[in-house]
Amino acid sequence: MQQHPKTMEFMQIAMKYLPEAKQKLDETGIELSLETIQPMMELFTKVMAEAYELGKQDVENK
Repeated sequence: MQQHPKTMEFMQIAMKYLPEAKQKLDETGIELSLETIQPMMELFTKVMAEAYELGKQDVENK
């Protein structure tokens, strides 16, 4: 699968909210490590790419 051109920007957004996510996971007893976060970051970038494309289509259709 080809990487979305905005992936780096999506990752910067994810890193911005990572402390909040870590706090919420800590509160529920879920340990956050590099091994556990990698699949979640991949999922996050897929969601962000799809949302970005949806927004782009909305703008193009107006």
